Amino acid sequence: MLKGAFVGVLAGLLVVGAAQAEPVVYSWTGYGKNVPGSSKCPRYKMVIDVTVDGDSVKGRFQQEGRPERGFETTLGKNGAIKTAAIVGGGNMMDVIGQIKEGDSKIKLYGYCDFEGPLTKK
Repeated sequence: MLKGAFVGVLAGLLVVGAAQAEPVVYSWTGYGKNVPGSSKCPRYKMVIDVTVDGDSVKGRFQQEGRPERGFETTLGKNGAIKTAAIVGGGNMMDVIGQIKEGDSKIKLYGYCDFEGPLTKK
């Protein structure tokens, strides 16, 4: 009887473990747009990677020739992403986006505007 209960619990744990989703990685690469006070943004190439694991969101971004930076947040209502990331000189960039099947997007806004659709890797 106990052996049967143990096998049942073990089988249940295996099903729960299999039901957990794998992290999903999204990416965008593109050039910036000028914001008030800037003029060089269209020459700045940016790579943004976003990893979603359940409600946890971790991102990394790197402007060509600059150090890699990152951000962490949780998914909001309807897959919304909203946080801030520290960049060089202690400045901040707003991180705004959405993770939604067929309509995932990201925007980093600060010294330049980097914005585009996210594609699954």
